[in-house]
Amino acid sequence: MSRLTDLIAQTKAKDEALGRELEREFKMLASRRSFGLNFERHRPESVELPGRPVRRGDKVRVLPVRADTSKGDSRLWKVIRIERSASKRLAHLQVLDGDDENLCTVDAADLCVVAEFRDYIYPGLVSTGKVERGGDKPFHTVINGENFHALEALTYTHRGKIDAIYIDPPYNTGAKDWKYNNDYVEDDDLYRHSKWLAFMERRILVARELLNAESSVLIVTIDEKEYLRLGLLLEQTFPGARIQMISSVINPNGTSRPDSFNRVDEYIYFVRIGRAPIAADVFLEEKPKEVRWDTFRRHNPANTRDSRPNQFYAIFVDPSAKKIVRVGEPLPLDVDRHSITAPEGLVAVFPVRDDGTEMMWSTRPEVAWRRAQKGYLRVGAFAPDKPQAFSIAGMYGGGISDIENGRAEITKRMKDGSVRAHYTKGKAQLPTTNWTRASHNARTGGSDFLAAMLPGRRFPFPKSIYAVEDALRYFLAERPRAMVLDFFAGSGTTAHAIMRLNKQDGGRRQCISVTNNEVAADEQKALCEAGLRPGDTNWETWGICDHITKPRIAAAITGKTPDGNPIKGDYKFTDEFPMADGFEENAEFFTLTYEAPISVGHNKAFARIAPLLWMKAGSEGRRIETLPENGWDVADTYGLLTDLDQADAYCATIGNKSAIRIAYIVTDDERRFQSVAQDLPDGVEPVRLYESYLTNFRFSMGR
Repeated sequence: MSRLTDLIAQTKAKDEALGRELEREFKMLASRRSFGLNFERHRPESVELPGRPVRRGDKVRVLPVRADTSKGDSRLWKVIRIERSASKRLAHLQVLDGDDENLCTVDAADLCVVAEFRDYIYPGLVSTGKVERGGDKPFHTVINGENFHALEALTYTHRGKIDAIYIDPPYNTGAKDWKYNNDYVEDDDLYRHSKWLAFMERRILVARELLNAESSVLIVTIDEKEYLRLGLLLEQTFPGARIQMISSVINPNGTSRPDSFNRVDEYIYFVRIGRAPIAADVFLEEKPKEVRWDTFRRHNPANTRDSRPNQFYAIFVDPSAKKIVRVGEPLPLDVDRHSITAPEGLVAVFPVRDDGTEMMWSTRPEVAWRRAQKGYLRVGAFAPDKPQAFSIAGMYGGGISDIENGRAEITKRMKDGSVRAHYTKGKAQLPTTNWTRASHNARTGGSDFLAAMLPGRRFPFPKSIYAVEDALRYFLAERPRAMVLDFFAGSGTTAHAIMRLNKQDGGRRQCISVTNNEVAADEQKALCEAGLRPGDTNWETWGICDHITKPRIAAAITGKTPDGNPIKGDYKFTDEFPMADGFEENAEFFTLTYEAPISVGHNKAFARIAPLLWMKAGSEGRRIETLPENGWDVADTYGLLTDLDQADAYCATIGNKSAIRIAYIVTDDERRFQSVAQDLPDGVEPVRLYESYLTNFRFSMGR
């Protein structure tokens, strides 16, 4: 090991960049586990930023000429300088990490800025629209951007504040369902499993910083391609968590696969952080069901007469009325049941199987008589050729308890006095590890559902909204103000499910949805042939975020399709109402921006960070969009102080508003910051902002 260290040092002396790369790889190999999940941490991803102006110092890729569908030049270049020539901006480029001789000049319009994983980022947010129907309720937020960088930005706004994360990541099927290093990972890629793990690990490590350490849950869906590796990755990333995997039937008819069993289900991992209890009494059947009846005689072959003699007795039945009239006393073992004479006009019924085996009733005689009087026991069909002329049916104890506790109601009383009862909202069930619910069908609750909301628009494999809703309900039923995150948001199902949960109990839960605006592979080819490029308006309108996610969330809230027509159909299962009713919710849409250090000076980027300050304070009410002219401003949930000479007025105003959560104080002087902070009311969190934007919002997670 020491010899390797010496060789690396010698290399760094001759070629510092090469030496640093060798040192990084050496440290990575040295840190590998002897046991557990080992995989290649492949060269970090890069993300293209179409539409962002090219600046000096940027990393860029030269785009193919328009209408060219080839991949083009894959090299990365650095912009040395930019000059204007007539109506063009010409960029002078040097191959990244290349020599001075490898130079070229390119029209800046033919370049795309690239951010690599290891680069520091300076993020901002730009609002691209909002929907408001929820009054003073907090806003759901949708962020269009690379999810790793969005997660980094959220470490400032929501570190330790997320109560639930639900993600549906790429399944790595070999189809073109995800990109890595700006190209699709094919099914014949020898390293595709480790590439997928590297891709996932980077994001889960940052997401771990966002979860509430006291009580939170991470929910991840996956199929058989990566479920084993994902399980190990979660075990290693969350060593103290309780992790369980369940299966969920999403296609009862099965998906046909060559030389394989038809697939009907997928898997869901639940990673429970801290106490994170499962709310077992809130998982409901899709429709109210009838309280169950069953044979009152015990079924188990071991439950014979001699095992519990006090539960072997006669039940006397009026055969004409088919009604239980009375219940006898237990028979000692030495008393033959045939010696019992029934009162005139009645028939004695004992718990005897068709083969003559004497069994026992489900309860003692006094309990049986009480149940009969209340209508919880009834007489079955007449069977003169069997050892007992009549059977006796009874309700289960759990069903009786549900009736008497109000979870089920008696809907009809029969002529014999027995009752029929139905659950008022569906029968509460303990969770199991196998979900076979009709509501979780990915076609009816996903594809067909989305087609009703966004006619003519397609999205591959959307989740059933009811499946997502049920998974989250386990952990959010008792948390009406929960903060939820989905950083593989896709069609926006998670946010939609949160809105449904809010409607059911009047909650104020929020969802942050992160997705990029990637265009599907087939559509990319057609758009390229039409001469379009990423960044062009007509290209971006076909991206996931602009074409599906944002319109779906807007449609869910307004109850109208993008064309302005009422959505056809009803919500089903847990609660039923027209989809056209919409929801009393608010949502705002943002695009993640990448600010360049060279162009950001003192407070020049405030408009881009204003949404981050607002989100950190709860995404509620008015947002402070510009630097206050008088040195301070106080919105609905937070305040901003830029002139410390105005601290008295600032603190006094905050003291008069009970809803203020955060007081931002801009200063490089720690002493003055503490002086203002101690004058703030209890319960208001003082947050220091340095005078330089770069100091506040420079992120480098996972480097």
